Amino acid sequence: MKVGVVGLQGDVSEHIEATKMAIEKLELPGEVIWLKRPEQLKGVDAVIIPGGESTTISRLMQRTGLFEPIKKMVEDGLPVMGTCAGLIMLAKEVLGATPEQKFLEVLDVKVNRNAYGRQVDSFEAPVKLAFDDEPFIGVFIRAPRIVELLSEKVKPLAWLEDRVVGVEQENIIGLEFHPELTNDTRIHEYFLRKVI
Repeated sequence: MKVGVVGLQGDVSEHIEATKMAIEKLELPGEVIWLKRPEQLKGVDAVIIPGGESTTISRLMQRTGLFEPIKKMVEDGLPVMGTCAGLIMLAKEVLGATPEQKFLEVLDVKVNRNAYGRQVDSFEAPVKLAFDDEPFIGVFIRAPRIVELLSEKVKPLAWLEDRVVGVEQENIIGLEFHPELTNDTRIHEYFLRKVI
């Protein structure tokens, strides 16, 4: 198994470490790479788009040539997980987007950028998962908010109280929060099971 973490901006190393830990816990052979160039996509079984700043990630994915190949691969079924800004990159519709932003538009959700406010408004809270009874500590940092599920293909995956904060659509997972900023690898493990 080969997992690529889009490594242009954001919390890349944290996702790499969390994914490595998840691979170990699942006792799978595999590697995790820092994905910076399109040629690195060869042989990749899954991609993670980390949190960071969505305008920067969008611009750099286009500039490096990663944007179109990743979009096509995801449309063809490649498992992808986007967290925070990664969720924004995956979303079909984005409220508060800047004119120069371009999104992959592969996940049938409408999101609101920076819906939780400024950095100082960041918080941690227990999140309920669809696949596990034990709460997960969600780290929300200037997070986007999922404001609407746009098709029946999208299934809730995580809730903060009664509000959906994570979704799944076939090969795609989108999360408002940062699972990589905890020592809990359950979400990464769940994602990796899409590959095996």
